[in-house]
Amino acid sequence: MTSRPAADAFLAELTELFAQLGGLRYGEGVSQLEHALQTAHHAKVDGAPPALVAAALLHDVGHMMQKAGENAADRGIDTRHEHISAGYLARAFGPEVTEPIRLHVAAKRYRVAVDPAYLACLSKASLQSLALQGGPMSEEEIEAFLADPAAQAALRLRGYDEAGKAPDAKVAGFETYHDLLRDQIDRADMA
Repeated sequence: MTSRPAADAFLAELTELFAQLGGLRYGEGVSQLEHALQTAHHAKVDGAPPALVAAALLHDVGHMMQKAGENAADRGIDTRHEHISAGYLARAFGPEVTEPIRLHVAAKRYRVAVDPAYLACLSKASLQSLALQGGPMSEEEIEAFLADPAAQAALRLRGYDEAGKAPDAKVAGFETYHDLLRDQIDRADMA
């Protein structure tokens, strides 16, 4: 069980990560920090449970942690940021936070496979990454995805993710999520 100081230390580490690298861009019209805050905002407005709000805020930390550079997709590299994110966050958060994050790319591939209109809504950067991430799911992949207990949460996260790309949107800052994140870390410790 992690102590409160350890939870505070991990929260400080996350805060520093966003402070240092949140200004990075990844092909969208917003920075990593802006995207994270907007995605979390949409989750909150939708009435998502706190774990899903945390997942929305943190889903792309792997973009900031991967070592292939901001232009990895332009060079044909799938950084597998969803796995980096989920693995890193599993140090402090439970599966109700990390599993939707791990599956948010799969959720995009699923939605493209089952809803052709969704493809038309994707940004240029999202289309580029989709090609690197395997494109639309096959029937077998769809079946496996839907069987995952976190699939529905990942699909909700995907919707928030797509909505979180508006340049100049006015949303609450990262510090407003500190208590929510600390609570999610504490919940994981009690499990």
